[in-house]
Amino acid sequence: MNLGEALAWLDRHQNLERILADRRLSAPRPERMRRFAHLLGDPQGAYPVLHLTGTNGKTSAARALTQLLVAKGLSVGTFTSPHLEALNERMTTNGVPIDDRDLAEVLSDLAGLEHLLGEEMRPTWFEVLAAAGFRYFADRPVDVAVVEVGMGGRWDATNVAHGQVSVVTNVRLDHTELLGPTREHIATEKAGIVKPGSTLVLGETDPALYDIFAAQEPEAIWLAGRDYAVESNVVAVGGRLLDLRTPGASYEGVYLDLHGAHQGHNFACALAAAEAFFGAPLEPDLVAEAAAMVRSPGRMEVVSQAPLVVLDGAKNVAGAECFARAVSEEFALRGRVMVVGMLGGKDAREMLEALEAVSCRLVVTCPPPSPRAQPAEEVAEVARRMGCQALATASVADALEVALGEVGEGEAVLVTGSLYVVGAARSLLARRPETGAARP
Repeated sequence: MNLGEALAWLDRHQNLERILADRRLSAPRPERMRRFAHLLGDPQGAYPVLHLTGTNGKTSAARALTQLLVAKGLSVGTFTSPHLEALNERMTTNGVPIDDRDLAEVLSDLAGLEHLLGEEMRPTWFEVLAAAGFRYFADRPVDVAVVEVGMGGRWDATNVAHGQVSVVTNVRLDHTELLGPTREHIATEKAGIVKPGSTLVLGETDPALYDIFAAQEPEAIWLAGRDYAVESNVVAVGGRLLDLRTPGASYEGVYLDLHGAHQGHNFACALAAAEAFFGAPLEPDLVAEAAAMVRSPGRMEVVSQAPLVVLDGAKNVAGAECFARAVSEEFALRGRVMVVGMLGGKDAREMLEALEAVSCRLVVTCPPPSPRAQPAEEVAEVARRMGCQALATASVADALEVALGEVGEGEAVLVTGSLYVVGAARSLLARRPETGAARP
């Protein structure tokens, strides 16, 4: 198949977006993915795996971990989700996305084998992608794979892999319709990626949740604040300046080329995971090299300076609070114009309060390009009831036009909410000569 045919075949599979939009469809089942992987020869066993989950920060941590492993001279396959602009972003080798030809080839291979599963075991859209990622990395081959879960952990398609090191960045309330109504429920789901005998790097520090992870019987638990820590985390020009401690070493004055104090904690998780994988500290110059090279598109990403435009996929309340704090700490602004869109199931008022929408001169709402989009007018009405000046638009493109037309000198356009909004905005802004292309 060519790429268009391969993507059309992929899109005929049940997608989580449809599962959440239509409760009549079934959630993923681990046994289906296990059978699919076995049919492919269990490619996820061809290389060591470092497995990451967490409510927020796992994609940034995965990218930081990739850079650290690459700095050590390894060939690294990285599987992340969701993508912002192109499906290829989900499977990278040493940070380079899979090209169209290889993507079409690996999907074609899977399509040729799928009938052997039988209709009752037909994989979902995400299960196909996870299988494609595992197969692609085995064929390269890579020395190690950094694998981010799609959602939760226990029943996630990526959990067919046996993570030598597991990383849990944090546990917050999100996707409660599938993961459960409390942090204890969500922690139980995320703890499902922790395999007996592995090392767990645990960024979640709530003592009430610790035993849930310990019950998985990892060989060691490296706990944030106890075994590894960010000792200093201050604003620097274009990023953060960090002092870090791991079980084996201390690293001072590490420049991280990312905005937001939370990214310092994500990098610390990644650094601890790398040390756990190698069984030894990393050389300080390699850590400095990796920190300066980390990119995390769509996460506190500055894509234009004149006017200042900042993108952040603050998809839940905890993420929105981090975004609001980071903007206040790192940018001296005379005013803010916010572009925001949310998926259904999100409490618009809670999200707008966390984003500090009342501090914005104008809130421009838009529907994310998703079947679960929350109507823009509903979000705008909530914002108005909070005392905001708010305008609803029909699309991300329309919202950007309004925001860029309204933003004044010394002000910023903040694009946030769903990653679907951020991804669409990133593509549109890259094509505008007046804002310049987004950084890769």
